[in-house]
Amino acid sequence: MQITVEQDKCCGAGQCVLLAPEVFDQRDEDGIVELLQDNPPAGLHDAVRQAAQVCPAHAITVAES
Repeated sequence: MQITVEQDKCCGAGQCVLLAPEVFDQRDEDGIVELLQDNPPAGLHDAVRQAAQVCPAHAITVAES
């Protein structure tokens, strides 16, 4: 799994952080997503997929490998 985020699309909703805090965080100053792990371990894959699905700005892309 390879994850990319488009910070310019992010609206700061924070759903990704709630679902996968080991993978996503938000900048303190504006709430924009920050990617902590671009290739997380298998145990986090379901949470990452769910985070990408619920992102209201579609700022998260998940590529399965």
